[in-house]
Formats: sequence, C-alpha cells, structure tokens
Amino acid sequence: MKTLILITLVMVMILPIALSAVSEAAPVFLLIEPGSRSGGLGCAYVAMADDGFATYWNTGAMAFNRKTQFALMHSNWLGDAVPDIYLEYLPWNQYFNGIGNIGIDLLFDSLGEQIRTNEQGEELEPFSSFEFALGFAYGYQLTPKIGLGTNFKFIYSSLAPSGTGEQESSTSGTGMSFAFDFGLKVKDLFIDNLDFGLNIQNIGPNITYINEDQADPLPLNWRMGISYHVFNYKYNKVTINADMNKLLANDDFFLARIGTAWFDENYKDELRSIITNVGMEYDYFDLLSVRGGYINDQEGEIKGFSFGMGVHHVFSSIYRVSVDMAFQRGGQLVDYNKTFSLSVEF
Repeated sequence: MKTLILITLVMVMILPIALSAVSEAAPVFLLIEPGSRSGGLGCAYVAMADDGFATYWNTGAMAFNRKTQFALMHSNWLGDAVPDIYLEYLPWNQYFNGIGNIGIDLLFDSLGEQIRTNEQGEELEPFSSFEFALGFAYGYQLTPKIGLGTNFKFIYSSLAPSGTGEQESSTSGTGMSFAFDFGLKVKDLFIDNLDFGLNIQNIGPNITYINEDQADPLPLNWRMGISYHVFNYKYNKVTINADMNKLLANDDFFLARIGTAWFDENYKDELRSIITNVGMEYDYFDLLSVRGGYINDQEGEIKGFSFGMGVHHVFSSIYRVSVDMAFQRGGQLVDYNKTFSLSVEF
C-alpha cells in the first residue's frame, strides 16, 4: 500500500491533468491527450481531429477519413531526469467502402521502476509499474455533415505486485476494466466552416485494485468544442479551435454519471472544475504549420500558453508524412513537456 501511495503521488505531480481527477478517478493516464499537433493547439482538437490521432480525440471525426492513417507519439514527461517515465501512443484507422472506418489504438504509460518493500521497510526487489489501454474504434459517416463513432477499450493497470506478509497477502496493485468512448462531429454547424465535436470518454465500470469496496470510478470525461476555418486557400490556411472538458466522476452507476456528475457540488466549484482550451493553427502550402494555444485548468493549476509546429511532405504523390513537435504546459515538476509525433496517411 505504501508503494501504491508513492506511485499515486508521482502521477499527481507529473501528469498534465486536473488534480481533482487524480483524487476522484483512476487510472488517470486515460486523460493524457496524445499528439503534438493537438498539444501545440493547447489541447483544443476535438472538432478538428482529422489525422490518425482521431481514434483518441473523436471517433465521430474519424468517420470523415477516406484514407489509411497511422500515427505514433513518444513523450518523456520528465525529460532526461527520469527516462523510464514516458507515454507511447500508436493508432491506426482505415476506411472500408460500405462499412465505415475501423481503427485500433494502443496507449501505453510507463511509470518507471520502483523498489518493493515489506511492512518493516526492508527492500525486497525492484519492479516496474505500467498501464495500457487497447482500443478498437469504429466510425460511420451518417450524412455528408454528421459523423458518429465509438471506441471500445480494454484497460490494464499494474501499479505494484501483490503484497507479501500476513497482512498484505490480499492486497493487489493490479486492476482491469473496460470502457467505451462515444464521438460525434457535425460539419458546418449553423454557418459554413464551423465544425462541432463531442467526445464522451471512458464510459465503463469501476476499476478494482484491492476490493470492490475500494474500487475507483474510471475518469469519465465530457469533451466538446468547435473548430472554425477562418480561411482555407491553397497557400494559406488559418483555423481557430475552442474546447472544454469536464471530469464526470462520482459514486453513481457509470451511465448515470453522465448526468449527475454535473451537479455534485455548488455551481462555482462545478465551473471551476471545467478545463477550457483554445488554439490556432496557420498552415502554409500544406508544407509548414505553426500553432499556438492556451489551457486554463484551475483545479489542476495548469494555466498558460503552448506552442508547436509541423512539417508535412507528400512522397510519390500518395504518402503524406507529418512530423510535429510541441511545448505543452506540464504538471508541477516541469513548466513544459516536449512532445514529438509522426503521422502518415495514404
């Protein structure tokens, strides 16, 4: 149990999400937003998602894809200081005529190596802590302007091995669960070039590490936003995005939380728990992109600007490769997380 507490404290300090999420739900790695393009936009991306990372951001947006898309992201959250704490994300999705879009994604979170101890504080042996979510996504374009999608995820969290000794034999630092995401994208909402996106993430039963009485709710998250194409010419494109996130975690049945978790506290605290994100992207000739954004997370005390850029190139008139990087607002131990990602479509 001491090991579990230590790992939880480390996660609180390094993950760029609200502290309330850590105290109310687990596993919190499901809320780490992948992709350097979105990171440079202040994590305002739910209505814009049009690359391989759409399997995470919005499967409804994925439904508009008509190509094969791969992507990957690697990030060391604490840089060279703690090299074995890192995040990996690997998504794929492809359009099948008459069926829709099918995708697979893997989110892997390494929490590094720890030393196992007994109740007397004696060191026993090292062990590694990690978590992952394996997802199977589907998106379908219902009309020319409406896309729907879902992502079923198997979740495995291994924070610590089972305890030793008479009092610790029943403890476990490993938990499993499953969850669904529901995604929606609407193009040209009210006016031309204004898109709307909604992604309800991690709809699923509690995850249990020790026993059912101490089970934790999954970090059910309501994410929605808009994306407006200011202009879209051959050489110059400008897009402005705005998102909001609300963690929906309480002791109610997981489907009921979608409604009840908006009213658990007084309205001031509920408003304070909402995370807002804005971002803007300028793209020149589909060759170079420059991005900036702002995140306002009052509960997590993460406020400030993010920056990023991307380089794109088309090979053999078929393969479009994008390399992106971003400086994203970090947690309590680092001002900025440096992230890198790669996207390929053909």
